[in-house]
Amino acid sequence: MAIHMFAAIDVGSYELDMKIYEVSRAKGIRTVDHIMHRIDLGSDTYTTGRIARRHVQEVVRVLRDFKRIMKTYRVEEYKAYGTSAIRETDNSSLILSQLEQETGIHIDVLSNSEQRFLDYKSVASRGEAFNKIIKDTCAIVDVGGGSMQISMFDEDRLVSTQNLRLGVLRMHAQLSRIDARSSQAQALIEELANSQLEVYQKLYLGQKKIHNLIIVDDYISSFMLQHGIEYISSEDFGKYVDGAQYASGSVYERQYGISTESFPLLYITGVMIKAIIKAFGAEMIWAPGVTLCDGIVYEYAEKKKILPPSHNFEDDIFACARNISKRYQGSLTRSRTIEKISLEIFDATKKVHGMGSRERLLLRIAATLHDCGKYISMMNLAECSYNIIMSTEIIGLSHIEREIVANVVRYNHEDFVYYEEQELASDLDRESYLTITRLTAILRLANGLDRSHKQKFSDIRISLKEDRMIINVKAGVDITLEKGMFDGRAEFFEEVFGIIPVIRQKTGV
Repeated sequence: MAIHMFAAIDVGSYELDMKIYEVSRAKGIRTVDHIMHRIDLGSDTYTTGRIARRHVQEVVRVLRDFKRIMKTYRVEEYKAYGTSAIRETDNSSLILSQLEQETGIHIDVLSNSEQRFLDYKSVASRGEAFNKIIKDTCAIVDVGGGSMQISMFDEDRLVSTQNLRLGVLRMHAQLSRIDARSSQAQALIEELANSQLEVYQKLYLGQKKIHNLIIVDDYISSFMLQHGIEYISSEDFGKYVDGAQYASGSVYERQYGISTESFPLLYITGVMIKAIIKAFGAEMIWAPGVTLCDGIVYEYAEKKKILPPSHNFEDDIFACARNISKRYQGSLTRSRTIEKISLEIFDATKKVHGMGSRERLLLRIAATLHDCGKYISMMNLAECSYNIIMSTEIIGLSHIEREIVANVVRYNHEDFVYYEEQELASDLDRESYLTITRLTAILRLANGLDRSHKQKFSDIRISLKEDRMIINVKAGVDITLEKGMFDGRAEFFEEVFGIIPVIRQKTGV
């Protein structure tokens, strides 16, 4: 029985966190050790835009300790991620370079959507408990140092996800600047939270009630876990928060083991969740006690195929894209037609383009969002579509992947700009741009085959014969328009893949 030793490191806003795991097919994922070091990086970032030099030196010392501990456990692989405190720092590249040089630990920075997706995976890794609670209306409330992510489920399906700037450290910094009395704290937190929750409720919730909340955070979950509480009613949760309003940190330290330093952050998180309970009409709260590290190891086990996936996460990513299309009044019928044709072309030419399942998913998303910009302007469709996609989080996609999708949609509607011709600054490297080129060629061709919006090519067969891609369409369909406008799109496809697309239609009935 092969047992893999893996370490997950979270360079968070308030803590440096490392978990050591045993991962095996027979026993799944087992936590062997959990090392935490409190360090307030977030307050530096959210107030000054920089992490103080003394804090950088402290991170170096802790990471060196982490490295020694990994050697003790004979860890085979590790993954270290930085979140919002690193992500929002003005000089993050310099800090990351210095940390790696002095400790030998490479840290990748997660975009917000990547971070929340890993948190989501950590909850989903709880298997049956997760699948049971999302059968009803449910929201995952993921409270971080800089922001809060609310992901909404309805009958097992992820229907929306949205980021709000309601992070616990950010809120604490705001309250510190206001210099309010402790008796005013709850009212001020509720006021700050409700200003954003009211807008969220109007845009995404309406009159719907959300029965269950899943809480992912560093304070409430830890508090409940320490006291053997996993599920709690909204009424009982409210009593805990109200009881803490006039208590001091020293009282909580004696009674509950919560440090005096952590108490204000525990309280702020509790008040924000109480505000969400009221806005959503929630009845039950589940705090599974998972961390980002649990999502990191789950993803490791998935990628290494040590454990089978417990949930279809690609469906959730695609569901988010479909709901974005719906929000901007995209045509579901046409999107499905273009998606189907695009995937037929992608699968038929796989040996030529060499792209994998991830690029296939990006193509599906681009096909679904191909005309979202019409909601703003039919004349400036390309640029409006690009801006909508770049401004809208799609949980599970990195910033680079979202930019790939946005560019594929843009170049589906306007002249393609080659990598060498780019003048604007971009995070895209040459390989990412080649992915844009290939996916654009496929989407353009698919879009052209449904130019009349009448789904004439919804039933096609595609085959490769030497340097030609034969698109067979059934008899009895008038494709005069599509044939007449096919050449320009076919030329670009040929330029990209070296294959000439040819339409063939059988005669007769």
